[in-house]
Amino acid sequence: MPKANLSKDEVKAMLLLACERIIAAEPQLSEADRNLGDGDHGLGMQRGMTAATEKLNAGDVESIEKAFSSVGLAMMSSMGGASGAIFGTFFRNGGKALAGKEIFDAAGLAAFLRAGVDGVKQRGGASVGDKTVVDAMEPAADKAAEMTGADLSAAINAVSSAAEAGLEASKSMVAKFGRAKTLGEAAIGFPDAGALSVTVIIGAMNDYITA
Repeated sequence: MPKANLSKDEVKAMLLLACERIIAAEPQLSEADRNLGDGDHGLGMQRGMTAATEKLNAGDVESIEKAFSSVGLAMMSSMGGASGAIFGTFFRNGGKALAGKEIFDAAGLAAFLRAGVDGVKQRGGASVGDKTVVDAMEPAADKAAEMTGADLSAAINAVSSAAEAGLEASKSMVAKFGRAKTLGEAAIGFPDAGALSVTVIIGAMNDYITA
């Protein structure tokens, strides 16, 4: 049955599902990165989400904020490199925006995504159109902001679709960051691997909330 909001324990379960999905998606993430970069994105994300799983399963989560921020800390400390910094920032900054929240609802989803993507943009300097994670994150955050008064299940469903559309749009872009930047127009036709990870994470959140 679709959920109108989540408790801290349900948020933990949702994040564990996201970790599980990323770990399982390693082959697809690695292939996406081989098309544009050095091919290590999938293994890095797998390592980060394995660490996040261990962190979440280490005990009861203190709060909704801590559930999200602990994922970010685990990713940042275990992954290294650009992806560790980007996804670590996304979860940590997004988590901080949920300080004091007793439930995770559509307004909380919007606050998490906006703070998360703003942190990523501030850290890396990317914008929509640069063929990065931001191409999936920003449309997701924008859609969530439109849905703050909706049921959480309706909001996450729309947000997931927006992230997927952003990922699809990244295929037609020329990269402005990282190794993919050196490919020029040869990068056209391939999605950004980080944006693919974003859609896997948000897709898992959607599946948990709408089940």
